[in-house]
Amino acid sequence: MDKIKVGILGATGMVGQRFVQLLADHPWFEISALAASERSVGMPYGEACHWVIAEEMPTTVKEIVLQGCKPDLSCRLVFSALPAEVAGPVEEEFATAGYAVSSNASSYRLAPDVPLLVPEVNPDHLALIEIQQRRRGWKGFIVTNPNCSTAQLVLALKPLWDRFGITALSVVTLQALSGAGYPGVPSLDILDNVIPYIAGEEGKVEREPLKLLGQLEGEAIREAEIAISAQCHRVATREGHLEAVSVKLGQEAGYQEVVEALRGFRGPLQGLGLPSAPEHPIVVREEVDRPQPRLDRDEGKGMSVVVGRVRECPVLDYKFILLGHNTIRGAAGAAILNAELLASQGYLDFQEDPEGFRNP
Repeated sequence: MDKIKVGILGATGMVGQRFVQLLADHPWFEISALAASERSVGMPYGEACHWVIAEEMPTTVKEIVLQGCKPDLSCRLVFSALPAEVAGPVEEEFATAGYAVSSNASSYRLAPDVPLLVPEVNPDHLALIEIQQRRRGWKGFIVTNPNCSTAQLVLALKPLWDRFGITALSVVTLQALSGAGYPGVPSLDILDNVIPYIAGEEGKVEREPLKLLGQLEGEAIREAEIAISAQCHRVATREGHLEAVSVKLGQEAGYQEVVEALRGFRGPLQGLGLPSAPEHPIVVREEVDRPQPRLDRDEGKGMSVVVGRVRECPVLDYKFILLGHNTIRGAAGAAILNAELLASQGYLDFQEDPEGFRNP
């Protein structure tokens, strides 16, 4: 098929750069526009962007001239890597003008008519798009991916939720520096240290899974009823969020049943051929000292969640360690996978009116 032209909002930041890297050779999408803050407008991307990704900047984007974050880009699908404090009104302006917005920002995640999406977990929530457009009068729409820690957590919870139910969970996160953007945390704050506070993070981890695991009923999501306690920490790891999770299941389950539920999970994406979907969304490690960020964060090209140290919990029922790549599965890769699902389900097909999208 012909590639779908896409734009990236906030293209010079760390997550924006990850979008550029992952989209440079994408089989379905082609970068046609890059947008950034006013101070960079008019400059070639290669000149304006301080590239911090380990791989070289793709040559195909170096000469693209940066534009402002205005809905006059030569595409109809945009990926938003904008910071939360500016994302809301900008994304709304694009959706009003007829763009599909796949956002990594937090502005609309908990809006009742905006899909908060992990494709392996709740693809049926895409039905909110039609409700969103009707209520808001938008020609386009907004779809969001969750917080980086939530994204990997809910993926590991999904098979347990479906098979046994979950009534309560405790999660302690050890989050990488790249989650704070660039330049991130000052070196004298994080060297020889752990920071036991990330602004707003614990609330996101406690709220977002309830919507993601909730059921679409009529025109609203009935949120899952799970008591969640989160404690979030910044640690001196470059990439890869580690999480220590304890869960109280809704019914009794044996150790082997729990491991098999995790290892056997595939989700509803098999057969759709989505380029970013990992063959194994959850990879279970048996070693006593895995997963580790440096060794395991790139599993499934950064799109798999790695689970290890599954064992009985003397307080709840079971506990385990999980790891995900925070700027891929937890950010840019998540938004790209969401857009692939949108494309596969016809949400990016044009009507006769080129300003709007067809709803399947």
